[in-house]
Amino acid sequence: MKRAVFLDRDGTLIEEVGFLRRIEDLRLFDFTKQALSILKEQGFLLIVVTNQSGINRGFFSQSDMEQIHLEIQKRLEGMIDAFYFCPHLPEENCFCRKPSLGMIEKASKDFSIDIGKSWTIGDKIIDLELGIKAGTKTALVLTGYGSLELHRLRIKPDLVGANIFEVAKKIVYS
Repeated sequence: MKRAVFLDRDGTLIEEVGFLRRIEDLRLFDFTKQALSILKEQGFLLIVVTNQSGINRGFFSQSDMEQIHLEIQKRLEGMIDAFYFCPHLPEENCFCRKPSLGMIEKASKDFSIDIGKSWTIGDKIIDLELGIKAGTKTALVLTGYGSLELHRLRIKPDLVGANIFEVAKKIVYS
């Protein structure tokens, strides 16, 4: 079985812009590629799990989102092993929307992942809740909404870091 890092997208790997619709608005953090390289070198699968309710809100299409994911892959030289997304609105109460387990369960089956040796990293409480429900270790990054969410935490992540690069170093070197 393989170890994985389940990664939130907006605010964790890329700058939070609110309903990213266009490739022109996509901004990878300067440290993202180096952070993912550290994790990849240690044998982790890198799997993005992202809520994308903008699809069902009509802000952008699934095809638009897929083009953005292709561009992220291009900029990261193919380091992401898979992208999983939920297009549903919060009130739709689907099984795939974070913090529900649908995306992680699907990825775990697709890749034969050892959840107990895996991590979930994100900038929101729902990312931490997802990781805890799934049984992974959790890390909060202070980019995106992370610095705001830090003050609202009722659950304790395994790690807190200024950004994904700092978290990746802590996962690998501590």
